[in-house]
Amino acid sequence: MSARTYNQDHIPRPADGRRRIGIYWAWSYPWEAQRDPAEIYNRFSTITEVRNAAWPAYETPDFESANFLQGIAGTLELFHRSTLAFQRVAGAATGHPVAVFQRVDQAGYHLPIDERILADTDTLMVFGLDHLLAGQEADAGEVDALREWLRRDGTCLLLAPHHDVGFTDDLTQRQTEYHHHGDPLVPRQQRFSGYTRSLMAALDVPVHNIWGLRPAVVADTGRIAPLTRFPDLDRPGLLDNVTTLNFHPHLPHYQLTGPESDAVRVLGRQRVDPTRPHPFTDAGDTEFNAVIWLPPGGDRAGDIVLVDSTNFTTLFGGTDSLRNLWHNLATMK
Repeated sequence: MSARTYNQDHIPRPADGRRRIGIYWAWSYPWEAQRDPAEIYNRFSTITEVRNAAWPAYETPDFESANFLQGIAGTLELFHRSTLAFQRVAGAATGHPVAVFQRVDQAGYHLPIDERILADTDTLMVFGLDHLLAGQEADAGEVDALREWLRRDGTCLLLAPHHDVGFTDDLTQRQTEYHHHGDPLVPRQQRFSGYTRSLMAALDVPVHNIWGLRPAVVADTGRIAPLTRFPDLDRPGLLDNVTTLNFHPHLPHYQLTGPESDAVRVLGRQRVDPTRPHPFTDAGDTEFNAVIWLPPGGDRAGDIVLVDSTNFTTLFGGTDSLRNLWHNLATMK
């Protein structure tokens, strides 16, 4: 394994016909990391809370205070570490390293999406793990840059808005949602993805991320239920040999705000756990939209894909099937 580098300028990757992939964490790392741990809503867990809930998974010297950031910052670093397997798979498939950017990084540098990111990127993955309270929104320059970039053949914008748990003032509903997902690390209100929402609105992507839904499992096992796929709609083959996604206990429903059509295709739906009450299932729904594809159209030559960022991490299982998703995305035509 090569040495790690930090806090250096990105080295551009030459075009060679293979995809150059970038991850863009849409958060302000300092804002998220410095949330008051006394707050019970709209913050990430501290590493102490993670260690307690996941005991004894992190009871090793690697995660002691002498070797690993404690508090919320440590949890953010777990997310960074959890994408390394995806980066290795994508790098092997493309011959290019996966570039990783943050909207505001640990050192306080602000990096909007502009030509510094887009010039040598073919697939940009925007991970929407920014809390709504942080006020992260795309500005006009970023939207213009993305529109122009999407006019280039072979581009793909992957948007990954995360869950929106407890968006109501109804405390009974918040409690129902909490018992449905069953994750003690997620508070009764945790609202994500202001930045990706602003991009979806600006780029006319008719999707709204809502809820935090627990996938169903195969009876008498802990394995996630198979993904419902629609291969006839999946021209790029994103879900070829992808039988399951990850078992993350609070996944967003990508609710369409307009009709499904040839221009907006739901490629994959995930069955919801029917044993845990939730307003989504109370309304008669049994599956949520997990993977959406907007093919090129009009003056947009690039693709737009929506799938949750947790499917590119190793924190929540499903890795064997997910490796096929990673390879499909890295090599899509």
